[in-house]
Amino acid sequence: MTSEELAWKIKRHGVEMTHISRGSHIGSILSVADIIAVLYNDILNVDSKNPGKEDRDRIILSKGHAGAAIYAALAEKGFFSVEELATHYGDGSRLSGHVSHKGIPGVEFSTGSLGHGLSVAVGMALDAKMGHKDYRLYVVMGDGECDEGSVWEASMFAHHHKLDNLTVVVDYNKMQSLDFCEETLSLAPLDKKFESFGYNVLSIDGHNHDELRKAFRTTFTNGNPKLIIANTIKGKGISFMENNILWHYRTPQGEEYEAAVKELEEQKP
Repeated sequence: MTSEELAWKIKRHGVEMTHISRGSHIGSILSVADIIAVLYNDILNVDSKNPGKEDRDRIILSKGHAGAAIYAALAEKGFFSVEELATHYGDGSRLSGHVSHKGIPGVEFSTGSLGHGLSVAVGMALDAKMGHKDYRLYVVMGDGECDEGSVWEASMFAHHHKLDNLTVVVDYNKMQSLDFCEETLSLAPLDKKFESFGYNVLSIDGHNHDELRKAFRTTFTNGNPKLIIANTIKGKGISFMENNILWHYRTPQGEEYEAAVKELEEQKP
C-alpha cells in the first residue's frame, strides 16, 4: 500500500465513520489524512504485531478531535480489524470520538483537551533522552490549538532540553471551530513565532506526500526540536467541504453523504 492509497482509505473511512455515528470533525479528519498516512506508511517505526515494543516511535495526535484518522490508519495497518471502525462514536465502543488509548493498540495517549498533547510528548522525549533510547516522538497539532499557552511553555522546555528527538507538525488549515484563525486570534507569522521558541522550522504543502516525507526525514545538527508547518485545506478532497467552516461539526448525511462518497470514489488511487 502506498501512502496515497492509505490517505484515501483514511478519508473514505472518515466519511463513513462520521456518517454512521453522526459524529463530528470530518473537516479536520480530511485535513490531516495525508500527514497521518505518510507517518504510518513511510516514517514511523511501529509494529502492529508488537504495538508495545520498547523501541517504537511514539505519535500523539494532540488535535484529538480528528481521532478517526488515527483509528483508520491503525486499522488499515493491522492493529485491529477494519470492521471495528463502524462502531466509532457508538455506545460502548472503545473508538471514542476524541482519540483514546484505553484498550486500543497503537494509541499512546488520549487527547482532546487542546494544548496538552505537546506537553506530554515533550515529557516522553525527555525520558527517551535521559534513558539513552533511540525512538522518536511525533506530535500532530491543530493551528487553533496554538492559542493555548501550554503549547508555548512546552516549546520553551523542548528547546531548553535540546529535544532533537521531537518532531511537531502543525496542521495549518487556518480554521478553528467556528471561524478562521485570523478572525479568532491571529497566529501570523507562525514560522517566526516557532523559530523564536527554538525550533528548526520547515513550511510545506501538507497534502504533498513527497514534501511530507522529505520534511520528516530532514535532519538538523543543532540539537533543537523540529517543527513542520503543514499548509493544508480543511475538508480536503470533498469540494463542498473545503474551507467551509460548517464542516467542523456538520456530519455527512443524505445527499451530502452520497456526494462526498462519489467525489472520493472518483479520486481513488
